[in-house]
Amino acid sequence: MKIRFWGVRGSIPSPGDNTQKYGGNTACIELRVGPDDRIVIIDAGSGIRSLGKYMMDNDFPKGPLKADIFLSHTHWDHIMGYPFFTPIYIPGTKLKVYGPVSFEEDPLAEVVGGQMKYRYFPINLGELASETEYIRLKEIPFIDLGGGLHLSTKLLNHPITALGYRFSYNGKVVCTCYDTEPFRNLFITDPNHPDYDEAMAFEGEEVAVEQNLAVEKFFAGADLLIHDAQYTAVEYKERINWGHTTMEHAIAAANRAGVKKLALYHHDPDRSDASLEELSSLYCEPGKFGDTEVFFAREGMEIDL
Repeated sequence: MKIRFWGVRGSIPSPGDNTQKYGGNTACIELRVGPDDRIVIIDAGSGIRSLGKYMMDNDFPKGPLKADIFLSHTHWDHIMGYPFFTPIYIPGTKLKVYGPVSFEEDPLAEVVGGQMKYRYFPINLGELASETEYIRLKEIPFIDLGGGLHLSTKLLNHPITALGYRFSYNGKVVCTCYDTEPFRNLFITDPNHPDYDEAMAFEGEEVAVEQNLAVEKFFAGADLLIHDAQYTAVEYKERINWGHTTMEHAIAAANRAGVKKLALYHHDPDRSDASLEELSSLYCEPGKFGDTEVFFAREGMEIDL
């Protein structure tokens, strides 16, 4: 498997002089799998626009385009690039779009395509020339995608339904774990609080620990883990329940789980290149925090497993 980052930013695109090195596009990751370079795309943030242009220049001359797109969730920064993904306008293109939705009555096509109504966009979803199938996903332990590529999915901790993905091919594993934050006890834990309930507090703590261990088990032993790391521990104190993880937690969890390479991902839109370089010198020194190789994902970065 070969991995290329087309968008590494979270929340909103952040172009400008201060983000040129690490990139300002929102989430989009390309996997090329096997000898036929099967195309798997994770998320359709603004970075998918450049990926689409690349596919038109390099893949389309070889024949009709075919790709699988996996959406971690349907927050706008992870789907906003879809209307600008050139292959959806090309006859003969065949796409499968997978992802979760948070409300039973809303099909995935409506959630993703809702941004292509005329009030928002000049081209309607029904006018696209590609042949696209939309497939709703939930937490599933094993999915055979064919050609030796296997997938498992894991529910994460985010304000809407979000999935982590574990792709396995030919003995190699790539995992995504974003957007998410550590599970925590939601019950009152202060014994002096008038509404404190000892049994509920104990049960809440047990559930949080159990769920955090389940996430670590999900990405255990991965050759590459792409993990939410939008905040530092200090920043996170003011952003609890926003659905994102600290760098410190991501690194510690990856080490405990025996992950080989950890890409810190979903950079805050206000995080400049200079800031990421400073954080890199703090968190990415080999062996400083364990055996896992740690680095900040950068737009254009390629990893060959």
